[in-house]
Amino acid sequence: MQDQRRLVKMANQIADNFSFHDDAVERTLNHLQRFWASSMHRKIVDFEAAGGDGLNATARAAVQRLAEQASR
Repeated sequence: MQDQRRLVKMANQIADNFSFHDDAVERTLNHLQRFWASSMHRKIVDFEAAGGDGLNATARAAVQRLAEQASR
């Protein structure tokens, strides 16, 4: 659970840093893809699929796109 809270906090911070851009979701997704390990991807995707409590709207949208890309 601690690990999930840390990932949520990090994803929200990344999304917040890009919030002033029109393409904030795309930039957040790009950051997650480039700088997060595959294990972190799986954990945050699973967390979002289980409800994603605490993820802000931009982070949630980026994680959903991350999940879509992983399922291809």
